[in-house]
Amino acid sequence: MKSSETDILLVPGFTGSGVGHWQRRLAEKLATARIVEQQDWDHPVLTHWVAALVKAVKGADRPVVLVAHSLGVLLVAHAVPALQQAGVLARVKGAFLVSVPAPEKVRAEAAIDPAFAGPVARLPFPALLIASSSDPYASPAEQKRLAQALGAELVAAGDQGHINVASGHGPWPEGLMRFAGFLSKL
Repeated sequence: MKSSETDILLVPGFTGSGVGHWQRRLAEKLATARIVEQQDWDHPVLTHWVAALVKAVKGADRPVVLVAHSLGVLLVAHAVPALQQAGVLARVKGAFLVSVPAPEKVRAEAAIDPAFAGPVARLPFPALLIASSSDPYASPAEQKRLAQALGAELVAAGDQGHINVASGHGPWPEGLMRFAGFLSKL
């Protein structure tokens, strides 16, 4: 699949992917990519975030590929039943997942709805999870466990922090190349 043949829905995490973040840069670079906007980035409520993702998938004109970061990864996992109920799950052809946080880290953040930390099930579409060995929000063992639960292929990215602007990943050419490779296999 080529990027021109799909709607690429970028799914940021807690506080959104601000200026300079690799997701924002991807939205600027690819004509078919757009951010799934949330009403409140600073106080995520799972049901509200799921509704926004379902609405974005419903509004897609082409097959959908989700590109999620951090809390957005858990959103993708929890949205599957709602996407199924809305009759749009089959539109989702794959998910490129980056820096999934461990449930205990999510529960430790008072501003985040603890429902995000609930159990996740195997995704019904191909998924690739990029994991950093130095992510402060999940150890390599936690990321491996979450990748297995999601049925996602795990890619060890090395010492990369949380793969966001703070860890030096505004431009993220390695990630874009990995995404292009993932997309080409769908």
